[in-house]
Amino acid sequence: MMLTGLCRQMWTSPVINNGGWIHEYMANSMRRDSRQMKRIQQAVKKAGMLVVLGYSERDGASLYMGQSFIDTNGEIIHHRRKIKPTHVERTIWGEGQAESLKVVVDSKFGKVGALNCWEHLQPLLRYNEYAQGVQIHIASWPAEFEMPDPQKIAWLYHETGEASYRASQFMAIEGATFVAVASQVLTEKNLERNGLTGNPVTKTPGGGFSMIFGPDGKPLAEPIGDGEEGIITAVVNLRDIDKPKAFIDVVGHYTRPDLLSLKVNEKVAKHVVVD
Repeated sequence: MMLTGLCRQMWTSPVINNGGWIHEYMANSMRRDSRQMKRIQQAVKKAGMLVVLGYSERDGASLYMGQSFIDTNGEIIHHRRKIKPTHVERTIWGEGQAESLKVVVDSKFGKVGALNCWEHLQPLLRYNEYAQGVQIHIASWPAEFEMPDPQKIAWLYHETGEASYRASQFMAIEGATFVAVASQVLTEKNLERNGLTGNPVTKTPGGGFSMIFGPDGKPLAEPIGDGEEGIITAVVNLRDIDKPKAFIDVVGHYTRPDLLSLKVNEKVAKHVVVD
């Protein structure tokens, strides 16, 4: 089974070139009710895990950057979509609606939340998650690389793996929550298949920066190489959240709702409304 990740080539070539690969990409973008998803659900149930699965989701003729929360019984207990695809991503994926503002679910492991890629740079969305009581946050990221040679291409630091790593770490500090970062890795085979050979941005194998952070921002696992596929683990105790929360609770004692507050619109927009 192949799950589609971020199509990196859309960041390195003109948008008009999307037509050369969009058919295959759409064909391999997974439907939420597909037999492929059911196989994943069965595997999650067998493992007794809670999984937040990020993937390119197909719904009808449209694609979305989806995250499915699958519990230990293999059931999808929540599904959300990236509410605002970033920059050229908007030429491929649609936007999540109000139901995607729910980002935290209750589980036997605690309150688990998730955001997708640059949603971690949206302060109101982060605050919305903190208000839902997140204890363990899952940060889904594509492969991101180090700064390329400025003589070959103009690039921005916020597009690097280091910046994404730090954004995830900052969320752990700001929200006083555990954060598990899951990132993709680009292999040499991926490079060739996606027409990226010779591109100055991508490094192969590379792009990975997975990590687990404590609620004070401390790394809790040994890092693995940016080109290495592997699993990182950490044993955590939710009681460890109490101490940093005593210092900073941005939805509690360390805030001024009389001066600053967030308004959330939970009304779901529909394409067709029948009276």
